[in-house]
Amino acid sequence: MEKIRCAAVLFDLDGVLVDSTPAVTRVWARWAAVHGFDADEVVHNAHGRPSIETLREYLPNADHEKENRELERQEIEDVEGVILLPGAQQLLATLPPERWTIATSATRALAKVRIEVAGLPVPPRMITASEITRGKPNPEPYLKAAALLGFPASECVVFEDVPAGIRAGKAAGATVIALRTTVPDKELRAAGADFVLNSCADVTVESFSSEGIVLALNDGEKK
Repeated sequence: MEKIRCAAVLFDLDGVLVDSTPAVTRVWARWAAVHGFDADEVVHNAHGRPSIETLREYLPNADHEKENRELERQEIEDVEGVILLPGAQQLLATLPPERWTIATSATRALAKVRIEVAGLPVPPRMITASEITRGKPNPEPYLKAAALLGFPASECVVFEDVPAGIRAGKAAGATVIALRTTVPDKELRAAGADFVLNSCADVTVESFSSEGIVLALNDGEKK
């Protein structure tokens, strides 16, 4: 059993705390079909990144803000199949509320909808695509999330599920736990994950004090 000591914990949302894959796939597949792109490729590339960055990549000359507002509207309205992932509720319940937050590539409005649909507490402070200028794999989301809690990112543990997020966490200086919810282990390890787990159910809070949090990884495979 591996143990990690940290000051705070930073969670990605989709693929870590909630599973929104069916909704994401439906919305982006429809968008790809309208614009003549390969749906599987677009869906794969859209995971873990702010949607506006995917739009800029595929439609460099489009009105990105307009396209992004329409995609956000569709994703907010499509919550069918958005569910809580194993262990997420229990892990958040055992972490001190002032020692964890979310850093997601979803917009604030979309993140709030998915968190509430899954039945999780909405953190009073979190970082979304609405608060950043550079999305994952840039470290900005995790640097800002750590700063919100009052700690350097190098003293935090990041939970992620896709390469872009893992690279963002590592670039911020954090220890990164990758979950096998979205992509194969090979991609998680290639991106630099420090540990690979099945889900949040494989993590327990062993202790907490003013000196920090000790997380026990029940099924961790260290890189």
